[in-house]
Amino acid sequence: MTWRVLVSAPYMQPVLHEYQHVFAENNIELVIPPVRERLSEEELLPWIGDIDGVICGDDQFTERLLHAAPRLKVISKWGTGVDSIDHKAACRAGVRVYNTPNAFTEPVADTVLGYILCFARQLPWMDRDIRSGVWTKRHCVALRECTFGVIGVGNIGKVVIRRAIAFGMRVFGNDIIEIPLPFVAESNLEVLSLDDLLRQADFVSLHCDLNPTSFHLIGERELQLMRTTAFLVNTARGPVVDEEALVRALQEHRIAGAALDVFEEEPLPDHSPLRRFDNVLLAPHSANSSREAWRRVHENTIQNLLEGLKASG
Repeated sequence: MTWRVLVSAPYMQPVLHEYQHVFAENNIELVIPPVRERLSEEELLPWIGDIDGVICGDDQFTERLLHAAPRLKVISKWGTGVDSIDHKAACRAGVRVYNTPNAFTEPVADTVLGYILCFARQLPWMDRDIRSGVWTKRHCVALRECTFGVIGVGNIGKVVIRRAIAFGMRVFGNDIIEIPLPFVAESNLEVLSLDDLLRQADFVSLHCDLNPTSFHLIGERELQLMRTTAFLVNTARGPVVDEEALVRALQEHRIAGAALDVFEEEPLPDHSPLRRFDNVLLAPHSANSSREAWRRVHENTIQNLLEGLKASG
């Protein structure tokens, strides 16, 4: 029997040749649609009708789409986040959903500390000054002089906290579930309410999943609570932050700046006001970038796909 598998994960498409022997050994025929970042329901519909399995990125798997895929047996998500997949609809349709938990903890944690160092030490702006012929000694701070708030103390949040502690930062944590007491004791973490964390932190980093409780978690009210000297870092999911509220806060100088790896709409539209702020660092949803991490995720995603196909008979 030959399985037809749609591969829409943009990180995986360029390396499929490296795993061609695995697909051949398991009688898998690949279907590869054009994709830049992710596919919408409408973009997926023409491809899904005769597909048995999917290796996807952050594509939109809705109830309507699943109804249009009578042969679909497994969705193997490249990476961790599965908020774009309707799990209840998949369960009703008998479609198994897999992901790769804790896939990008190390590179994301490195990225967060990189952003914090850029803001604290003013590295990108001093580089720009020198290149434009300006010799200005900007005011900087050492990280041990700063407070750091982590919202979402899961796998990534814990590793970010350990890195921040190594720099001597005073660290606050907040989560909707109880943070394990051994970790609190080990890290000397100060567990605060969301409001108190926002009021006290010089840097705020988001590490929560996207779900109904975290959608627009950081909005107008929360940004009002932050210090005018504070910076926001989002490497989690774009809709955790209300971008319109963030733009207003930046325009009104209510916070000092932001670093954003993720956005409410991806790729970030050309007309986005976020592109115009000098105090905002932007990246194309690439905090997960790591040669070794990507290799592990490629392999785990394929293994999950095979497990799901075989389990379906």
